[in-house]
Amino acid sequence: MTSPLRLGALLAVAAAALTAAGPAGAARECDGLMVCVSVPGPWVVVPVGAAAPRPRVEYQLACPRGYVVGGLDAELSARGIDVDFRGRLGSPVNPGITTARSAVFTAFDAAGTARAPTFRPFLGCIPAAGGGIRVPTAAGVLRPGRPTVRRVRTVRVRPGSAVVAQGCAAGERLVGAEHAVGFFTKRPPTASLVASVHAARSIRAGRVAVSVRADAELEGVRAVVQVQAVCARAR
Repeated sequence: MTSPLRLGALLAVAAAALTAAGPAGAARECDGLMVCVSVPGPWVVVPVGAAAPRPRVEYQLACPRGYVVGGLDAELSARGIDVDFRGRLGSPVNPGITTARSAVFTAFDAAGTARAPTFRPFLGCIPAAGGGIRVPTAAGVLRPGRPTVRRVRTVRVRPGSAVVAQGCAAGERLVGAEHAVGFFTKRPPTASLVASVHAARSIRAGRVAVSVRADAELEGVRAVVQVQAVCARAR
């Protein structure tokens, strides 16, 4: 089981042997990392609602193969958006232990005043260098593991209607579902553009299905819908 970590600080990296500097992103996801590949995500739509708890959105962003997440950051369209990422338990807090190749960002609109709140996630990716060492525990006591896996499908949204589905692998069972809509625009999408895409999630025969409807306003804009099936691993 993973635990949410605040996104206020980037992860420290034991990378003293790395000497070549990589490209930095528009945010601060590569700060302090001598070798870093910036991976920006889209502007992810944050659901709005006045009731407690606030509705949340989750979006998964991945590094290139052979890299792990070494830093994270986000840009917001409104100050009231609260953004976390899901980190793994382990010591020390470090890339390859706390993070893997991908990271799941979680966001909600705490203020509830923005008309169309969005956030754009960023990953700072560093070459993979293996994980930490596990220390045996006492008999009858188990350490936190990774009982679930996310099966993610991200597809482009175009004007019209479509259904995007994602299921679990053989031997797995569905235990959770998420979906998100994102826009690859330089600036936060307008409220009108956000409203031009409507997505509704359902569970059908053990698969996550998201019905997407987009208006003509989306023409010429790169938008995506991400469908996540949270699956329990086979024992």
